This record gives sequence, C-alpha cells and structure tokens, in this order.
Amino acid sequence: MTTILYEHPLNERIRNYLKLEQLFVQVYSCANADIQSSHQVFFNALFAIIDTLERSDIKGELIKDLEKLQQNLVIWSQAPDIDSSALEKNLRETVGLICQLKAHNQTWYQLKENKLLASLKQRFAIQGGNSSFDLPQLQFWLHQPTQQIAPQIKHWLSLLDNIKHSLALVLKFIRQRAEFKSIETESGFYQDSGEGLLLLRIKVDQSAQYYPSISGNKFRYSIRFMLPCETNGRCYSNQATKFQLARC
Repeated sequence: MTTILYEHPLNERIRNYLKLEQLFVQVYSCANADIQSSHQVFFNALFAIIDTLERSDIKGELIKDLEKLQQNLVIWSQAPDIDSSALEKNLRETVGLICQLKAHNQTWYQLKENKLLASLKQRFAIQGGNSSFDLPQLQFWLHQPTQQIAPQIKHWLSLLDNIKHSLALVLKFIRQRAEFKSIETESGFYQDSGEGLLLLRIKVDQSAQYYPSISGNKFRYSIRFMLPCETNGRCYSNQATKFQLARC
C-alpha cells in the first residue's frame, strides 16, 4: 500500500530541525541539478538556512541531543541482543559529531561574510526583488563555466556539513523511537496526550481523499482530518477514517 507521510513537531526545537531538514533537501537537490534553472529555489533555501541558524541556537541544541544519544547508546550496548557493529558505528559517528561541533567555531558564519551571498541575500529578502534585471551580478555568476561555479557551491555547502550530519543523526533516532500503529476513528477526529513526545508521524493511504490537520504541544495533540472543498478550499471530514500513527 502506497502512503503519504505527514510529520508534525510538538516543540519549537523539533520544528526547527524539520524545517532545516527540508531546506537541506532543497539546497542539495538544486546543487546537483542545473543551477541556472533552479537557482531561485537554491538561494531561497540557503538564505532560509542561514536565517534559521542565526535566530536559534541550533548548534547548542544539537550538542545536547547528541550527548543524550551518546549516553543512550552506551546503555543500549549492554543489551544482550543488540547489533554491536551497528551500535558502535552510530556511537563513533555521534562522538565525532559532538567533537566537531564543540571544537570549531560556527563555520556557517562564513556564509554571512561572503560578499556575493550578502549582496544577493538583500535582494532575495525583497518580494519580487530577485528578478534578473535586479540582479545583473547573479546573471553574470550563473553564466560562468560550471567548473568555476560548482566548487563555489560545494564550498558553501561544506560549511554546513556539521549541522547537516548532526541533524540527520538526531532525527533518525527520534523517528526510531516509535513504530507505526493502525488507528480507526469514526468521526475524522483523534486526540491524545502528548506528554513525553517530540514528533508525530502519520501515514495515510495515498488513495484516501482526506489529509490530517495537526495541532498540539508536549501536553496534548489533536488530529482533524480534512477534505478538499472547491467552495472553501477545505472542510472537516466526519467520515470513518483509517491511518497509521507513530508517537515519537
């Protein structure tokens, strides 16, 4: 069965993690494609990453989460049926990322100091301000040889490597905290306690004509299933609903 996966964070830290994860996907997909046709998505995502890192102490939060993960991995190593090779690999990666994040200054700051990126960022911050006639400098850069542009992009993204890899590892273990369980509700509405939870993951059959609208926090969450509606854009579903839920 083909499903659509929906995820919803239950605190601001996880919200920032998921936002960054999605932005990294956009940046790397554009970097590996034709930059001339995808440059607007690339730079919008890159500047959004910089803004998110600037507004929040992502580095500090990741260090805390990685240190908790390290402690848990050491405890799990005592379990009799544990896959020791996989655990040791994850433990080495966790310790290495902690050391990297603690040892180095925040390398992404170099992106803020880059003159080209700084000038582009000012225009991209303006609604409709990144048209070609507003940014001749960008037009010039885009038409340079690929062997000149590609190393620049690679260098920019390398400054974010520590954040990207740490984020991926932390989110991997958060998602592994719970398995999906099948749930049925008669009214298209479901709610429960959010105590101790960080993330909700919901799978809905792709053929189903409804989707979840999720709200909540660390105390309580609710899932209201919606239907597309030509008149109002969407409306509440009152029909019997089947979905899968992982409470991470």
